[in-house]
Amino acid sequence: MPSPAHPPVQLHALTWNLFHGRDFPPDPGLFTGRSRWFRRTTLNETHVQVNRSLLREFAQVLAAARWSVCLLQECPPAWARRLAEASNATAFRTLTSRNQLRFARRLAGRCNPDLMGAAEGGSNVILFRQPWSLIESRSILVNPLRERGLRERRRMGLVRLGAGPTAVCVGNVHLSTGPRAQTERELNRAAAAAVTWAATDPLLLGGDFNVRPWSSTVYGDLERRFGLEVATAPDAIDHLLVRGMRIVESPHAWTPARRELQVDTAAGPRRLRLSDHAPVQAAFVLDSTRMP
Repeated sequence: MPSPAHPPVQLHALTWNLFHGRDFPPDPGLFTGRSRWFRRTTLNETHVQVNRSLLREFAQVLAAARWSVCLLQECPPAWARRLAEASNATAFRTLTSRNQLRFARRLAGRCNPDLMGAAEGGSNVILFRQPWSLIESRSILVNPLRERGLRERRRMGLVRLGAGPTAVCVGNVHLSTGPRAQTERELNRAAAAAVTWAATDPLLLGGDFNVRPWSSTVYGDLERRFGLEVATAPDAIDHLLVRGMRIVESPHAWTPARRELQVDTAAGPRRLRLSDHAPVQAAFVLDSTRMP
């Protein structure tokens, strides 16, 4: 049992696929050639679609959210430090795919985010706030070249964090789209590697898994093999799985309004919806009595 001198530590977690820093209005008709090629803002009665850097807007939402550990996927590589500074946090970045000629890609992505899209280059980022501090970190490839073929590289970032005498391991991963069997293999490989690396420390494994619980038995397998629980929702692909922690707030997605900001346009105020994914949040207590 935890010592009375060191009460159990809470961990508030958030995972969010940033869609390479772009917006995603609910009306697909707002995505036009004029916007994509000439960066013309389009709008309807409620929402706006813009083609410009949204670093400030994403930073604003993240800074205001309640989390002590935040997992980001499809994060523009150049954003990691700026997001950390805005959130009074520390960042650990894992580069994923399309990061050759990084400076040129970054410049092109800043000039026209919608046209570049994923071609700007990607990264997975783990942000952590006080009381957590970094003990060690590493990254692991979860789809070897012989297996992925022409699909993009997928890497998992791992950190071991400390808060006084308490330690927790965190894994952040964005798995492949495509054949479900391939995605399940990647998830099993990521889970096995994270559990091995965590050893006896509590573990949070989260990110964009690209496989829905209703269509796969992999989440039940992960719970039986590794003690990892609990999936967000039957139709969700963004998850926060834990081992060795007590769940006090089950993983759940934000409502669309929570990732929207009001912006002024010539036609009046409109809503700007960030990303095509909703953040998923949860809260846990690190509890040594739940360790395997």
